[in-house]
Amino acid sequence: MDSSIKKKRARGRLSREMIEDAAFEVIEREGLSGFSMRKLAAALGCEAMSIYHHYPSQAHLYEALVDRQMNALVIPGDGLPWRERVRVGMQEFRRVATEHPAFAPFIVVYRMNSPPCLAKLNSIIGLFEAGGFGPELSARLFRAAGYYLMGAILDETAGYAKGPSAVTTVSSEEMARDFPSVVAAGAHFGTTGFDKTFDLGLEMLLDEMERIRDGARAATAKAGSDRGHSN
Repeated sequence: MDSSIKKKRARGRLSREMIEDAAFEVIEREGLSGFSMRKLAAALGCEAMSIYHHYPSQAHLYEALVDRQMNALVIPGDGLPWRERVRVGMQEFRRVATEHPAFAPFIVVYRMNSPPCLAKLNSIIGLFEAGGFGPELSARLFRAAGYYLMGAILDETAGYAKGPSAVTTVSSEEMARDFPSVVAAGAHFGTTGFDKTFDLGLEMLLDEMERIRDGARAATAKAGSDRGHSN
């Protein structure tokens, strides 16, 4: 049994918090495909039925894990400029989603329609509405930001962070001779470069959002001016 989980279990009766803590630990150790309620029960030193008393199924447990992560996500208040609020909000989601790397692929594709998740989504969509984009563009920019975030999170937890995927390897000599651009770029692909790469892409995304908004405002103002001249 995992000693850290055993110590938590020994401090008192089984609780939802203890089960969730242990679930994250087991998932990190076994991976999503290797996780089971039986393994979780073994880690907690209890019968599986004790867990089912709190969570009727593995799906209920996973929902609770997602809700817990979303509850930890801090949405910036309106005291900050719009661009800073969106920047911090996206950085926060990335931070929360990568806190448990093995669970990240689940949270990325999970349809967040539980009440705690909907509350966070409502606040995040509200950030775009506060930027003056209007309902449709706010929705589309929210989704576009999600595409960027989800790709980054998957890459950082289940892509480059996992190392090479191919079974056919290439020697260092072949790499230097045949793929010099890959070798040169490789120095910036590692985990130590994740933050800088993410922030670069995020600033590009924010620049484009503001360009779209300012263009729409200019077009609206011009249309109003044209109508005024025609009257």
